[in-house]
Amino acid sequence: MNRTVQNPPASARATLKAELANALDAAFSGAADRPIRVARVQTQSASDAGLDLSLALDAAGKSVAVAVATLGVAYPRDIHGAVWKLTEYQRAASHAQDLILLIAAESLSPGAREQLRHRGIGYFERNGNLNLHWRNCFINIERPNLPFRKRDATFLFTGAREMVVHALLANHGKWTTGTQLAEMARTSSYTCSVVLQELERRGWCESTGTGRTLRRKLTQPKPLLEAWAIAWTNRKKERTRWHTFAERPHLLGDHLAQRIENARLSFDWAFTGAVAANVYAPLLTHVDTAEIIVPSGHAEELAREIGLKAAERGANVFIVEREGASFLFRDASHTSLPHLSSPFICYLDLLDGRGRNQELAQHVLEKLEL
Repeated sequence: MNRTVQNPPASARATLKAELANALDAAFSGAADRPIRVARVQTQSASDAGLDLSLALDAAGKSVAVAVATLGVAYPRDIHGAVWKLTEYQRAASHAQDLILLIAAESLSPGAREQLRHRGIGYFERNGNLNLHWRNCFINIERPNLPFRKRDATFLFTGAREMVVHALLANHGKWTTGTQLAEMARTSSYTCSVVLQELERRGWCESTGTGRTLRRKLTQPKPLLEAWAIAWTNRKKERTRWHTFAERPHLLGDHLAQRIENARLSFDWAFTGAVAANVYAPLLTHVDTAEIIVPSGHAEELAREIGLKAAERGANVFIVEREGASFLFRDASHTSLPHLSSPFICYLDLLDGRGRNQELAQHVLEKLEL
């Protein structure tokens, strides 16, 4: 999966340069015993020398040059060209001992930042992150991780992208190719790439290799699940209420499973919520309600096929209509209660605050060992 990394457009570079100059000015002034100011910003001469930007710092009457290369959103494999440009400039400079090399970017992945630190090259990011050494002066400004915003819910947790998120969580800690992930998520390699780039930007996954050897793995599953939970609980549920007689209410799930198997439905379905979670992570002595997921438009068909009656009050069966991610990684290994939704879907569905669901959700989360 090759990707050409473009520098920011001219207008974005101009903004980035101004922000970098201001950040360096503020950082040096606050970190040094004596003020160090950004004396001037050079652009034309820097371009002539093969740089994107050159800064001159005035440190107690001594001039210190900063050679800057600018990037957009960058990962480890994306920074090599910019690093080469800076080191070549340093080799040719007559004042190499008083020259600071720095990359200014819209954002850098954790791996890219680590590589720059290892090479002794400073970096600045649009959000204010700044890291550089100069003689005995070391500046390291780290902003908190990007907060989860409403835009992220739309970006990551809808349609096919949500299926990629589910596949990554189900296989967290394992290296996968884009093709393998696309097969697991039942979606396109392009969709997988879009999601992975966003997660890598946040530092939640990492990559190794390039091109056909490129592999990625989810390294921070818990923040991803927490972000998914925010989007999930703010989503409107297409949930209908039904009732059925069960001679032994504590075996309601088994009773319903037998009926559904006999009905030979033509569409996918899965138990979720407390009845499924209590199989994965037993906690409750019994569960006398059941929640079933079906594709959109099939709730009434399921109810009719297994003899449920609509019930505004006293409901003991809840049917939720959904698509996509909810049907991935269903578990059919339990003989008494087949077709359980994945533990991740169970966990998300337990976050509705009903009964002891929150307690059971925490128990499932512990079993997931994220």
